[in-house]
Amino acid sequence: MSAPLLLHIYPTFAVGGAQVRFAAVANRFGRAFRHAIVAMDGNTACQERLLPTLDVRFIDVDARKRDTIGSVRQFRRMLRDIRPDVLVTSNWGSIEWAMANLLPVARHIHVEDGFGPEERDRQLPRRTWTRALVLRRSTVVVPSGVLWGLATRAWHLDPARVHHIPNGIDLARYTPRPARMPGEGLVVGTVAALRPEKNIGRLIRAFATVAAGTTTRLCIVGGGAEHTGLEALAAELGVAGQVGFTGPVAQPAALYGQFDVFALSSDTEQMPLSVLEAMGTGLPVLATDVGDVRTMLAQANHPFMTAVDDAAYADGLRRILADPDGRQRIGMENRAKAERDYDQETMFQAYGRLFSGPNEELAR
Repeated sequence: MSAPLLLHIYPTFAVGGAQVRFAAVANRFGRAFRHAIVAMDGNTACQERLLPTLDVRFIDVDARKRDTIGSVRQFRRMLRDIRPDVLVTSNWGSIEWAMANLLPVARHIHVEDGFGPEERDRQLPRRTWTRALVLRRSTVVVPSGVLWGLATRAWHLDPARVHHIPNGIDLARYTPRPARMPGEGLVVGTVAALRPEKNIGRLIRAFATVAAGTTTRLCIVGGGAEHTGLEALAAELGVAGQVGFTGPVAQPAALYGQFDVFALSSDTEQMPLSVLEAMGTGLPVLATDVGDVRTMLAQANHPFMTAVDDAAYADGLRRILADPDGRQRIGMENRAKAERDYDQETMFQAYGRLFSGPNEELAR
């Protein structure tokens, strides 16, 4: 008997939190599942994270801009041709596939990881009622408590159908680094896609305010459309020599060990894997107070959660760089919390149960 076929729909399969998590889950279960993946924008860069032994194929799609009816008809034909056991959609950019499955061809799981800058401050009414209508009979997965509240209260989905599955990491890959020797320059680091909602500009501005002309360095790991503009900003603020850009890094685990402080400067997040990876490395975290980040971090780290504001963020960076004993203690507590709450095997088993769930759910 063939392994269940999962059809995954991503707005993009570039390297990002949702795609990296899927790769980890797929690798864990090996050939227990077959996978077909659609990247709506054609970007399949995260394919490099998938083991070559997996049964995976990528399917091209001719996405039609601003033609919802035509796209839904096309996607329904594709669903009938592919006949997956499970349709797994990801975020708003795949919602037309969920529409195509309203009269079910396959059992449907929708994974919602968060929102782009257009929904940073409020839910867009059209998207809210569309989610409420289209996802009402689907299984919905969210990584954060904030999203669970939105799904059940704003989208009016049945709480029994909304599954809160926190992200997890392979803690064995993240090793707490020893304290830096006196006199060595500190390193502030971040790992992020260089997109507007990550607001790396806020981090560079805070760094220039606090650390210009010192031996402290800023390391920015990740790629994206904002790279050139961020390099120009660092030069404009006079810290180009202290700010390094690595570009995309397929396996950044080792880089966390070079940091003294991990920085998250986003305008919007839910449950960022980068924060978990920093916690696993035993790092203190300077972060904007977004999504579930506060509940993720150890209590001792909470004084370094800041408002989504440049001045508050710069003040937080100043305080955390000036407190070496506090950084060491906070890092140890973050590692302990990651060990207690965020080991990846718990996450794997939760996704495995959903992916292999009974087809009888179609009748509900």
